[in-house]
Amino acid sequence: MIASHLKCHTLVVHHTHLCSYFLFFICFFIFSFQLSIMAMALETQFHVLAVDDSLIDRMLIERLLKTSSFNVTTVDSATKALKFLGLVEDEFRTFESSVASEIHQDVNVNLIITDYCMPGMTGYDLLRKIKESKSLKNIPVVIMSSENVPSRINRCLEEGAEEFFLKPVQQADVNKLKPHLMKSRTKEENEQPLNNKRKEMEEIYSPNKTRLRCSS
Repeated sequence: MIASHLKCHTLVVHHTHLCSYFLFFICFFIFSFQLSIMAMALETQFHVLAVDDSLIDRMLIERLLKTSSFNVTTVDSATKALKFLGLVEDEFRTFESSVASEIHQDVNVNLIITDYCMPGMTGYDLLRKIKESKSLKNIPVVIMSSENVPSRINRCLEEGAEEFFLKPVQQADVNKLKPHLMKSRTKEENEQPLNNKRKEMEEIYSPNKTRLRCSS
Protein backbone atom coordinates (compact mmCIF):
# COMPACT_ATOMS: atom_id res chain seq x y z
CA MET A 1 0.00 0.00 0.00
CA ILE A 2 2.74 2.44 1.02
CA ALA A 3 4.89 1.34 -1.93
CA SER A 4 2.07 1.93 -4.43
CA HIS A 5 1.37 5.32 -2.87
CA LEU A 6 5.04 6.31 -3.21
CA LYS A 7 5.02 5.07 -6.78
CA CYS A 8 2.00 7.21 -7.63
CA HIS A 9 3.61 10.22 -5.95
CA THR A 10 6.79 9.69 -7.95
CA LEU A 11 4.80 9.52 -11.20
CA VAL A 12 2.96 12.75 -10.36
CA VAL A 13 6.23 14.56 -9.62
CA HIS A 14 7.75 13.20 -12.81
CA HIS A 15 4.79 14.35 -14.92
CA THR A 16 4.87 17.76 -13.23
CA HIS A 17 8.53 18.17 -14.15
CA LEU A 18 7.82 17.11 -17.73
CA CYS A 19 5.01 19.67 -17.97
CA SER A 20 7.29 22.38 -16.58
CA TYR A 21 10.02 21.57 -19.09
CA PHE A 22 7.45 21.48 -21.89
CA LEU A 23 6.05 24.90 -20.93
CA PHE A 24 9.57 26.30 -20.64
CA PHE A 25 10.47 25.17 -24.17
CA ILE A 26 7.20 26.55 -25.57
CA CYS A 27 7.83 29.95 -23.93
CA PHE A 28 11.44 29.94 -25.15
CA PHE A 29 10.33 29.12 -28.71
CA ILE A 30 7.71 31.92 -28.72
CA PHE A 31 10.24 34.42 -27.33
CA SER A 32 12.85 33.44 -29.96
CA PHE A 33 10.28 33.68 -32.72
CA GLN A 34 9.25 37.18 -31.58
CA LEU A 35 12.91 38.27 -31.51
CA SER A 36 13.48 36.99 -35.04
CA ILE A 37 10.36 38.84 -36.26
CA MET A 38 11.61 42.06 -34.65
CA ALA A 39 15.06 41.61 -36.19
CA MET A 40 13.55 41.04 -39.63
CA ALA A 41 11.40 44.16 -39.23
CA LEU A 42 14.47 46.23 -38.37
CA GLU A 43 16.44 44.80 -41.28
CA THR A 44 13.69 45.57 -43.81
CA GLN A 45 13.12 49.15 -42.67
CA PHE A 46 14.39 51.47 -45.36
CA HIS A 47 16.03 54.84 -44.76
CA VAL A 48 14.87 57.67 -47.01
CA LEU A 49 16.55 61.08 -47.27
CA ALA A 50 13.96 63.76 -48.16
CA VAL A 51 15.22 67.10 -49.53
CA ASP A 52 12.94 70.15 -49.87
CA ASP A 53 13.34 73.84 -49.07
CA SER A 54 9.61 74.13 -48.25
CA LEU A 55 8.81 73.29 -44.63
CA ILE A 56 5.21 72.35 -45.47
CA ASP A 57 6.27 70.01 -48.27
CA ARG A 58 8.97 68.47 -46.05
CA MET A 59 6.43 67.77 -43.32
CA LEU A 60 4.01 66.26 -45.84
CA ILE A 61 6.52 63.91 -47.46
CA GLU A 62 7.90 62.93 -44.04
CA ARG A 63 4.39 62.00 -42.84
CA LEU A 64 3.67 59.99 -45.98
CA LEU A 65 6.96 58.11 -45.76
CA LYS A 66 6.56 57.33 -42.07
CA THR A 67 3.02 56.09 -42.73
CA SER A 68 4.66 53.54 -45.04
CA SER A 69 7.07 52.55 -42.20
CA PHE A 70 10.15 54.23 -43.68
CA ASN A 71 12.89 55.70 -41.53
CA VAL A 72 13.10 59.34 -42.67
CA THR A 73 15.74 62.08 -42.52
CA THR A 74 14.78 65.52 -43.86
CA VAL A 75 17.03 68.42 -44.91
CA ASP A 76 16.13 71.79 -46.46
CA SER A 77 18.78 72.04 -49.19
CA ALA A 78 20.78 69.97 -51.65
CA THR A 79 24.01 71.20 -50.05
CA LYS A 80 22.96 69.78 -46.67
CA ALA A 81 22.00 66.54 -48.38
CA LEU A 82 25.50 66.26 -49.86
CA LYS A 83 27.05 66.88 -46.45
CA PHE A 84 24.80 64.26 -44.86
CA LEU A 85 25.80 61.76 -47.52
CA GLY A 86 29.49 62.47 -46.99
CA LEU A 87 30.05 64.48 -50.18
CA VAL A 88 31.87 67.80 -49.80
CA GLU A 89 31.55 70.47 -52.47
CA ASP A 90 34.71 72.37 -53.42
CA GLU A 91 33.85 75.99 -52.60
CA PHE A 92 36.81 77.39 -54.52
CA ARG A 93 35.52 76.31 -57.93
CA THR A 94 32.44 77.17 -59.94
CA PHE A 95 29.65 74.60 -59.88
CA GLU A 96 30.18 73.63 -63.54
CA SER A 97 33.80 72.64 -62.96
CA SER A 98 33.66 71.56 -59.33
CA VAL A 99 33.85 67.97 -58.23
CA ALA A 100 32.27 66.68 -55.03
CA SER A 101 34.96 64.91 -53.05
CA GLU A 102 33.99 62.00 -50.83
CA ILE A 103 34.81 61.69 -47.16
CA HIS A 104 34.63 58.38 -45.27
CA GLN A 105 31.25 58.41 -43.58
CA ASP A 106 29.00 55.43 -42.90
CA VAL A 107 25.56 56.68 -43.94
CA ASN A 108 22.99 54.05 -44.76
CA VAL A 109 20.52 55.80 -47.10
CA ASN A 110 18.40 53.56 -49.32
CA LEU A 111 16.61 56.25 -51.34
CA ILE A 112 16.72 60.02 -51.91
CA ILE A 113 13.61 62.02 -52.76
CA THR A 114 14.24 65.65 -53.62
CA ASP A 115 12.41 68.74 -54.81
CA TYR A 116 13.46 70.01 -58.24
CA CYS A 117 13.31 73.78 -57.68
CA MET A 118 15.46 74.86 -54.73
CA PRO A 119 17.67 77.94 -54.23
CA GLY A 120 21.37 77.38 -54.86
CA MET A 121 21.70 73.79 -55.94
CA THR A 122 18.61 72.29 -57.61
CA GLY A 123 17.30 68.75 -57.28
CA TYR A 124 18.64 68.04 -60.76
CA ASP A 125 22.12 69.17 -59.68
CA LEU A 126 21.89 66.91 -56.63
CA LEU A 127 20.85 64.00 -58.86
CA ARG A 128 23.93 64.55 -61.03
CA LYS A 129 26.24 64.62 -58.00
CA ILE A 130 24.78 61.36 -56.66
CA LYS A 131 25.16 59.59 -60.02
CA GLU A 132 28.76 60.85 -60.37
CA SER A 133 29.72 59.38 -56.99
CA LYS A 134 31.30 55.91 -57.04
CA SER A 135 29.88 54.97 -53.64
CA LEU A 136 26.41 56.55 -53.97
CA LYS A 137 25.50 56.11 -57.64
CA ASN A 138 23.33 53.05 -56.92
CA ILE A 139 21.06 54.91 -54.48
CA PRO A 140 17.67 55.46 -56.19
CA VAL A 141 16.78 59.15 -56.63
CA VAL A 142 13.22 60.45 -57.04
CA ILE A 143 12.46 64.01 -58.12
CA MET A 144 9.40 66.04 -57.04
CA SER A 145 8.06 69.22 -58.64
CA SER A 146 4.91 71.36 -58.62
CA GLU A 147 5.45 72.13 -62.32
CA ASN A 148 4.61 69.67 -65.07
CA VAL A 149 7.37 70.44 -67.58
CA PRO A 150 7.97 67.48 -69.97
CA SER A 151 11.50 68.56 -70.93
CA ARG A 152 12.45 68.79 -67.23
CA ILE A 153 10.93 65.39 -66.49
CA ASN A 154 12.74 63.74 -69.42
CA ARG A 155 16.05 65.34 -68.47
CA CYS A 156 15.84 63.98 -64.91
CA LEU A 157 14.84 60.48 -66.06
CA GLU A 158 17.67 60.43 -68.61
CA GLU A 159 20.13 61.45 -65.89
CA GLY A 160 19.10 58.46 -63.77
CA ALA A 161 16.06 59.46 -61.68
CA GLU A 162 13.79 56.51 -60.91
CA GLU A 163 10.56 58.53 -60.73
CA PHE A 164 9.28 62.08 -61.20
CA PHE A 165 6.36 62.96 -58.91
CA LEU A 166 4.10 65.97 -59.30
CA LYS A 167 3.25 67.82 -56.10
CA PRO A 168 1.40 67.45 -53.90
CA VAL A 169 2.82 63.96 -53.46
CA GLN A 170 0.17 61.34 -52.70
CA GLN A 171 0.33 58.07 -50.76
CA ALA A 172 -0.06 56.24 -54.08
CA ASP A 173 3.19 57.87 -55.23
CA VAL A 174 5.02 56.74 -52.10
CA ASN A 175 3.78 53.18 -52.69
CA LYS A 176 5.78 53.18 -55.97
CA LEU A 177 9.06 53.53 -54.07
CA LYS A 178 9.17 49.99 -52.64
CA PRO A 179 10.18 48.19 -55.89
CA HIS A 180 13.08 50.63 -56.39
CA LEU A 181 14.20 50.07 -52.81
CA MET A 182 14.07 46.30 -53.11
CA LYS A 183 16.02 46.40 -56.40
CA SER A 184 18.62 48.68 -54.83
CA ARG A 185 19.02 46.44 -51.77
CA THR A 186 19.44 43.32 -53.91
CA LYS A 187 22.10 45.06 -56.01
CA GLU A 188 23.86 46.26 -52.85
CA GLU A 189 23.91 42.75 -51.36
CA ASN A 190 25.36 41.33 -54.58
CA GLU A 191 28.11 43.96 -54.68
CA GLN A 192 28.97 43.74 -50.96
CA PRO A 193 31.58 40.91 -51.26
CA LEU A 194 33.33 42.83 -54.06
CA ASN A 195 33.33 46.06 -52.04
CA ASN A 196 34.76 44.26 -49.00
CA LYS A 197 37.56 42.80 -51.13
CA ARG A 198 38.30 46.25 -52.57
CA LYS A 199 38.50 47.76 -49.07
CA GLU A 200 40.89 45.02 -47.96
CA MET A 201 43.16 45.73 -50.92
CA GLU A 202 43.04 49.49 -50.25
CA GLU A 203 44.05 48.90 -46.62
CA ILE A 204 46.92 46.61 -47.63
CA TYR A 205 48.30 49.05 -50.19
CA SER A 206 47.45 52.30 -48.40
CA PRO A 207 50.28 54.94 -48.38
CA ASN A 208 50.48 54.94 -44.57
CA LYS A 209 51.04 51.20 -44.34
CA THR A 210 53.56 51.26 -47.20
CA ARG A 211 55.45 54.07 -45.48
CA LEU A 212 55.52 52.11 -42.21
CA ARG A 213 56.76 49.02 -44.00
CA CYS A 214 59.58 50.95 -45.69
CA SER A 215 60.64 52.68 -42.49
CA SER A 216 60.86 49.40 -40.63
